[in-house]
Amino acid sequence: MDQIRIVFMGTPDFAVPSLEGLMKAGGNVVAVVTQPDRPRGRKRELTPSPVKRAAEQWNLPVLQPEKLREPDALAELLAYKPDLIVTAAYGQLLPKALLDVPRLGCINVHASLLPKYRGGAPIHHALINGEKETGITIMYMVEALDAGDILSQERMVIDESDDVGTLHDKLSHVGATLLLKTIPQLLSNEIKARPQDPQEVTYSPNIRREDEAIQWEKSAKQIADQVRGLRPWPVAYTLWDAKPLKIWRAHVLDESCTESPGTVLRSGPNGIAVATGKGVLVITELQPAGKKAMTAEQLLRGRSIERGTRLGDG
Repeated sequence: MDQIRIVFMGTPDFAVPSLEGLMKAGGNVVAVVTQPDRPRGRKRELTPSPVKRAAEQWNLPVLQPEKLREPDALAELLAYKPDLIVTAAYGQLLPKALLDVPRLGCINVHASLLPKYRGGAPIHHALINGEKETGITIMYMVEALDAGDILSQERMVIDESDDVGTLHDKLSHVGATLLLKTIPQLLSNEIKARPQDPQEVTYSPNIRREDEAIQWEKSAKQIADQVRGLRPWPVAYTLWDAKPLKIWRAHVLDESCTESPGTVLRSGPNGIAVATGKGVLVITELQPAGKKAMTAEQLLRGRSIERGTRLGDG
């Protein structure tokens, strides 16, 4: 890998192990492209991306174009004469004018088993949909979203205890390992890329606010999957006394009920049992508006949630 010029493109924590893996393996990364610094936190201070921070630790040149398609931004990147472009959760589609330049192509580290879960939130959607496995795909980039030919894949079982945070961290390291296996095989022509099956394509768009709202008419299993599929960000919520109530942890109780979905059946130290469209959901960790996350037991020391209370009502 030290014989080819690599431009790495990525932004969030997910991409950091891939960049650091390339550097530790002796990869000739000539530049890093990431999103511009963004205001974060209560003070809205400009904050560099995790990839920028990692690149600076390796003393790598960092480019931060607002729009990669702008002629000046494109020219600055192409001046590095990349033989290969590697992307991992960069955050922008690459224009054809860039895709056509590297002689070895542009490859992407994607957190799903393509063609399933194309798009920006594959980890969230895999959990929300109750998938039993997921994985990493390394594929060529094309103008269409995550539609390029597949170079390699690595499958991984989703544990029942996994949430977005744990699965994200596992997949970021699986992605880095697979990338370091794939590039040498690509250089030695050991890989024959295969097209994605268009009949198997599904999508995982970025999470919207409405995706975070719990619909109590769904089954307890679906809601429990939604809760872990949105933890620790952005976190599922319902309404309690017309105010948002974030639900951090919940599990399914093997119990039937006839009450209307969203009705509190009972509450105690072990959790708050709520009727759903099918079965009972027990909330064990939650966060009232303006408060920190707490256990149900902690909440009930200061407030009561009476039987018959309806969650989700505005």
